[in-house]
Amino acid sequence: MVRNCSSSTPNCISRWGNQHDQQRQTAILHVAKGKLGLDDETYRLVLVKIAGVTASNDLTQNGFDAVMGFFDHCGFKPTVAAGASYGNRPGFASPAQVEFIRSLWLEVHHARDLDEGALNGWLRKFFKVSSLRFLPAATAPKAITALKAWKNRAA
Repeated sequence: MVRNCSSSTPNCISRWGNQHDQQRQTAILHVAKGKLGLDDETYRLVLVKIAGVTASNDLTQNGFDAVMGFFDHCGFKPTVAAGASYGNRPGFASPAQVEFIRSLWLEVHHARDLDEGALNGWLRKFFKVSSLRFLPAATAPKAITALKAWKNRAA
């Protein structure tokens, strides 16, 4: 999943984004720094030891990926954008059920990012519902139970 990017690969995309998106990468680094509780001195030491640079603006794509790998190792987990919220609609799964189904799906697949298409395909195959947003309230507990059983089998 993670590609080895270099300056000679113009359109290389790593797990963390396009190499030309310097501002986004700098923002990600600073969020990780804050979540891990690193002070400026420790953060700069990480940049020097892992990537050989003194400032995040000097990072290459490989350096960025190496620093983020280190932050992963230290326990940083980027937040995942939540899927669409469909609100509380009579006759359909509640927002809490929808989020629980999404979180179980991610756990079953050991994924960071939600593949809404794969989830919808599974719902279509086993529950005859084309999308999570159309899941009836009566069917939501069945889907949750099925995902829990799948998770337990995988463990």
